[in-house]
Amino acid sequence: MRRISDPLKKFIQLETSSSIILFAVSIFAVLWANSSYGYLYEDFWYQKFTIGFADNSLYLSKPLILWINDGLMAIFFFVIGLEVKREILAGELTTLRKASLPIFAAIGGMLFPVAIFLFLNSGKAGADGWGIPMATDIAFTLGILTLLGKRVPLGLKIFLTAFAIVDDIGAVIVIAIFYSSNIQWELLGYAMLIYAFVAFLSYRNLYSKYLFFLVGCIVWLLFLKSGVHPTIAGILMAFTIPIQRKVDIKQYVKLVSEQFNIFRSSKPISDELLSLDQIHAVNSMENLTDKVNSPLQNLEHTLHGWVSYVIMPIFALANAGVVLSLDGLGDLGHISMNIALALVFGNTIGIMLLSTIAIKLKLADLPENVNFKQLLGVSFLGGLGFTMSLFIANLAYVEENLVAAAKMGIIIGSLVAGVCGYLILRFTLSEDAGEDFDDEAVEE
Repeated sequence: MRRISDPLKKFIQLETSSSIILFAVSIFAVLWANSSYGYLYEDFWYQKFTIGFADNSLYLSKPLILWINDGLMAIFFFVIGLEVKREILAGELTTLRKASLPIFAAIGGMLFPVAIFLFLNSGKAGADGWGIPMATDIAFTLGILTLLGKRVPLGLKIFLTAFAIVDDIGAVIVIAIFYSSNIQWELLGYAMLIYAFVAFLSYRNLYSKYLFFLVGCIVWLLFLKSGVHPTIAGILMAFTIPIQRKVDIKQYVKLVSEQFNIFRSSKPISDELLSLDQIHAVNSMENLTDKVNSPLQNLEHTLHGWVSYVIMPIFALANAGVVLSLDGLGDLGHISMNIALALVFGNTIGIMLLSTIAIKLKLADLPENVNFKQLLGVSFLGGLGFTMSLFIANLAYVEENLVAAAKMGIIIGSLVAGVCGYLILRFTLSEDAGEDFDDEAVEE
């Protein structure tokens, strides 16, 4: 039980602590955009940044905000891909029974917001933004659960995490199919051939992080040039990272013990210098440690902190700055309102309705120590779209006024959904509901 719960607890702690930084950065971006220095906000993020040499074809020149949204966010999607693969192979999505409730909830949380937005926005400008309200921000939702302390049952946290991961899969599919345009199939074909090569290497359990990094950069560039959003390359490359260890744990313990005995029995040359035998023993133990660690788990652990504490805050700083004025939106105020309503009511109705149907038809089970009132609270939290919604908004709209209207709706809808979800959970969770998450209970 500890082997299952410890990685989950570390993941939740990382996401929830980063949500505080994400929230602070987002507030700063809004204040900056609405201050007397707001013009500097736009000027800064739209400065051109060039890599390569402009006198030939081997260069890329983009505004800074696109380097963030196309480049840094590819790393974000890469980590999402690692999480998805881990959950499918060794986590909460390993069997249909375990994954059924998060899957039903995610389907409801995608279909209903889209349907409500399209219904409210019928015949009006901005219909391309239908994908914006279907996303859930896992960092903020887990952050809100943290505010409730130990009263939150482990089953509720697991459900929310698994649901958000399935929701991310849906968002990636939508981005790949509906928000990629003018596709150059020849370049995409080259990318997929290279991708198939590294996938074959992974299948044969042949892995080099340097080779995979180089290939990942090439595949990212080909996706970028092909017209398919390059973040899709990130999640695809994640699925090529092998999860298998090259050395099993029992063999690792035996071999490391042997090398440690050699290290301990050998006499060092001096207080500062090791003997040749000790150097060989240390190198052998380092090599064994690399082999016993799953490449997928190692990469996810290494990159998750960078994504949570660096990439996501930078993305929020670059994208959350919107001028809070409905008057400035002109005839586009309906976009803000429709996105906000779709986020709040679409997710709440969709998640709650399909989850309830699945449970009543015995296609899924309520998580342990969780009731329907708490499920309603989590359904509201599903409407907190923020990061992914902002990302899709930049893909859906080209005109700056449409993007600004969408951002306004995302901020309003996410705020309302987050507050409602928190209040419902605050008054429906008992003080001792989360005791099953304590270390003592886990040990049992």
